[in-house]
Amino acid sequence: MATGAAVSVRRTPVALARYAWGVVGYNILVVLWGAVVRATGSGAGCGDNWPLCNGDFFPHHPRLATVIEFAHRSTTVVATALVIGLVVWTFYAVKRGDRARRAAVASILFLVLEALLGAVLVLGGYVKNNISNARVVMQSIHFTNTMLLLGSLALTAWWLGDSRRGISGRSDRRVAGPAWLAVIATLVMGATGSLAALADTLFPSPSVWSGMMSDFAAGSPLLVRMRWMHPATVLVGACCVLWLVVRVRSRLGRLVGWLLALQFLLGVMDVLLLAPTWMQVLHLLGADLYWVALVCLAAEALWGRQAGARMEDPLRL
Repeated sequence: MATGAAVSVRRTPVALARYAWGVVGYNILVVLWGAVVRATGSGAGCGDNWPLCNGDFFPHHPRLATVIEFAHRSTTVVATALVIGLVVWTFYAVKRGDRARRAAVASILFLVLEALLGAVLVLGGYVKNNISNARVVMQSIHFTNTMLLLGSLALTAWWLGDSRRGISGRSDRRVAGPAWLAVIATLVMGATGSLAALADTLFPSPSVWSGMMSDFAAGSPLLVRMRWMHPATVLVGACCVLWLVVRVRSRLGRLVGWLLALQFLLGVMDVLLLAPTWMQVLHLLGADLYWVALVCLAAEALWGRQAGARMEDPLRL
């Protein structure tokens, strides 16, 4: 009996780290389903009710838009339970003062804010065909918070892996500037990308050329005229990220570089294919994976890892 207890205690941190990465993966799926809600115009599928759906806990005789929206809300409920479980388990298994604890707390705070922002979007009517300036602002804030939530969850999982291996941090001040710059630039890229995707959904273009012309037409809606900001911020942001990758020179840095290149390719395909829903979701998946890797790389640059510690695949724990 004593031996079994010892084995259980020894394996718990490994299971916790794997669970944390599982929570990251599930939340990425929730984000992707949110993109399906936006791309299909299903944001008003439950009417202007929140958290109820058309006044009911469970929709009766739902339309397709209602099914899509209700499914998204249901997945967020599961995500909330998973994140709460991660926070509780982390506080139980990890010593006080560990970075993983602080990241877990940040995750739950961003999760609560995510729910509140979602409620504002629904109750304020900033869904479906709403093209107001207020929706532009709310869309940017909502997607930025989504990225911060994923980033916090990724840091929790990353630092839980460090705690399991007994790795203590050693920062490198020479890469602190590039690290912060890369993170901030990526947040801006994400916000402008969410607006570009919304514009593609609400104002689909018959051709690539006509879409480019409408981006600079004085009579185009604000969302369309802001679409050029995404490729512009991508070019600037990519330079910031590549600066960090070159300065760090690690396996994780190379992964970030390859994921950034993949994102660029997916973005070009999205434009050429006139942004079909499946392509938008694929592009967002690439963005989420790139963001998670970048956050871990920035954490390594800002707070470090023990000298000589081998960089491991976060899923191989």
